Amino acid sequence: MTNEGLALKAKYTLFMYHEPPVGWKHRNLFTFYKCLLQTRLQAGQGYGNTLKCVLTVYRNESLAGFFKGMSFPLASIGIYSSVVFGVFSNVQRLLSQLRHGDPATAPSLTDMTLASIVAGVISVGIGTPVELVKIRLQMQTQPYNKANVKLNSRVPGSPVYRGPIHCLRTILEKEGIAGIYRGNVAMLLRDVPGYCAYFIPYAMFCDWITPDGSMSPNPLSIWVAGGVAGAVSWAVCTPMDVVKSRLQADGVYLNQYKGILDCMLQSYQNEGLKVFCRGLMVNTVRGFPSSAAMFLGYELSLKAMKKCQTETNS
Repeated sequence: MTNEGLALKAKYTLFMYHEPPVGWKHRNLFTFYKCLLQTRLQAGQGYGNTLKCVLTVYRNESLAGFFKGMSFPLASIGIYSSVVFGVFSNVQRLLSQLRHGDPATAPSLTDMTLASIVAGVISVGIGTPVELVKIRLQMQTQPYNKANVKLNSRVPGSPVYRGPIHCLRTILEKEGIAGIYRGNVAMLLRDVPGYCAYFIPYAMFCDWITPDGSMSPNPLSIWVAGGVAGAVSWAVCTPMDVVKSRLQADGVYLNQYKGILDCMLQSYQNEGLKVFCRGLMVNTVRGFPSSAAMFLGYELSLKAMKKCQTETNS
């Protein structure tokens, strides 16, 4: 595939986006229970594998246990997605303006990479507090059995937070602003390569499976390309996602890690390299349908907005 083909595809797939895609909230409802499994597998103890994790959560916490920590991410996901996609598209436009004097010029692969990096950096500012609250709520009934860990006043396994607002307020009171951004470096190291492995493979794969001569991808091409991009992105993100989850879960009942390097070292010493692949299957399985639905909703909503704008101007 040539750079011209990639640039052409990028022009009509990821260029003028400023609002959250239609499929984003439906995607969250569809896949959120897998997010809890991911967190428990990565930061929890005694689950072993995905099936055992599912059975343990259901047996101990019933069906409602799979949706712990859902309200805060669901309420903020529209803002988060708008910022990420808005930054990505506007950085591309800015780069095209600087390079070619025309913001409508199709972005190159380099432009898409730089835009992905900037989007990843900006996303951390919004995403870190949301991820922290979600993980704290998901992990607050997780038992801890290490005798050599200094426990907080709460009994491990008993609820600490009454809800997302109480969780956020408690962290602010006890740990300040720094506590709200616990795990931000790990999230930065996760999201920067993650968004590069998200936007670029989507444009490339969408271009590859779209028939020659077609000026826009069909819904099936969009769905498949979006699913592949999601799976690839999560495969790249998972090792650092494990570290981020452990750092953010740290502090519910215990204080185990001194920082990102200490977390990586302790995890490796206790569980070997395989620990950094925890939740990989859940992440990739979740990534395909969720990203497929998101990109399909994005493309269809973009076409609808362009059609409305054309009719308004005519």
